Amino acid sequence: MKRLSVILSVLVALSMLLAACGSAPAAETEAPAAPDADAPDAPAADAPAAELEGTLKVWSFTNDTLVLATAFQEVHPKVKIEFTMIPMNGGEFQTKVRAAAGTADAPDVVALEAAFVREWVEADGLLADQSDLLPLTKDLESYQSGIDVGTYNGQTKAYTFESTPGAFFYRRSLAKECLGTDDPAEIQTMVDDMVKFVEVAETIKNCGTGDYYMVGTAGELSSPFFTTREQPWVVDGALVIDPKVVEYVQFAKLMRDNGYESGAGQWSEGWFAGMNDTLKDADGTPKKVFSYFLPTWGLPYVLMSNAKSKDGTSDTSGDWAMVKGPMAYQWGGTWIGALEGSEQAELAKEFVKFTTLNEEFLTKLAQGYYTNAKLKEINPEVPDSLVFNPGDFSSSQKVVKNLNSFFDEGPLADFMGGQNPWGAFAEAAPFVSGRLIQGTDDAIQRALGDPLNAYLGGTMTEAEMWAAFLTAVGNENPDLILPEPPVK
Repeated sequence: MKRLSVILSVLVALSMLLAACGSAPAAETEAPAAPDADAPDAPAADAPAAELEGTLKVWSFTNDTLVLATAFQEVHPKVKIEFTMIPMNGGEFQTKVRAAAGTADAPDVVALEAAFVREWVEADGLLADQSDLLPLTKDLESYQSGIDVGTYNGQTKAYTFESTPGAFFYRRSLAKECLGTDDPAEIQTMVDDMVKFVEVAETIKNCGTGDYYMVGTAGELSSPFFTTREQPWVVDGALVIDPKVVEYVQFAKLMRDNGYESGAGQWSEGWFAGMNDTLKDADGTPKKVFSYFLPTWGLPYVLMSNAKSKDGTSDTSGDWAMVKGPMAYQWGGTWIGALEGSEQAELAKEFVKFTTLNEEFLTKLAQGYYTNAKLKEINPEVPDSLVFNPGDFSSSQKVVKNLNSFFDEGPLADFMGGQNPWGAFAEAAPFVSGRLIQGTDDAIQRALGDPLNAYLGGTMTEAEMWAAFLTAVGNENPDLILPEPPVK
């Protein structure tokens, strides 16, 4: 998650190289009209026991949630939604919700971003227990990773409408030039572990005139490494530096020192420039970036939005393909929960149920049914820019299976050179897990950002980097037991 409204609020944290989640910049892609007769039949909507009415206060850090709220109003026109969007800048959203909790101004429903969802799920008395909705996840075959994130101590307090597995996106033209093929099956074989990945990176670097990079930045590799850890960051009150974290740091250094990555900061102008062939080094020499690690939302909201240069002289649309890559991972996402003590508790639960566990709604959401025209038809006051682009990967495996053929054609497949991205994400999704995510993750991972940048830039040794990281973590979490640094 993840869209235009939230990217601006997380750029500072993400530019530190380590991102707990995602969300994205630039123009919206054009959404198709409502599904036609050839699309998979949408299931019938759940008939409410009684017509719902009342006022529901919904707070979010992104306007995406306004799409969900507007869709809810289409089905329940007597429900009035009071929607409030608060940016995540400096934790502003989290601070305001916590301050309002328990007061007359408190929201009934909140959107929860991947960076802080676990902190809220683990907190006592903040989110209402919604465990009685769990049977619906069985019917929908919801991905377990999304359920795990919203569950703590036997209570499920938040559900998600999306799954966010990551993939390895690469340029077809550069693959043909440097590797002799752009076929996804063959490329996956070439990069299916990190040893092979480095070998391909060396090949890409030496290809042509030698002005090619394997990736734009080592920062985007953090999610694959962190997702595949064996242990979470905190165990029994002590910080754990899993071997995968050490491996990531050393791998990032290898990528930088060998010239396999451009050195551009994640979410920086240079990082985006590599997506549309306008990247240049300090001397003005053109450079090309072979690949990017991005999650589901990264395709329509990052890659597609930046494939065409601002001056229109360069456009890489149609020159992309994707595979699972060397490691399965997930990145970002949005969960929906209800605040404990809400006077509209039942109405809030119906909102959570509809937006995350309703097959018809999840199908429409993924197909791009909620165009701006459709949203204005429901509520003329929605912003002109509000739209939910097609292809947001569903949290329901049932919906994923039903819609697979729907994405054989359309703007996403065209952008991917004829490849169905939905099918590729479906292959990766079952391999990701949310079992390691904890409420302290975001602060700990951000604490690694500045020291790692200094180490990659050569102004710190690895030992100094680990020492600085542990100091930063200790300052933020004074009660946490700190280990010895892995490198002294």
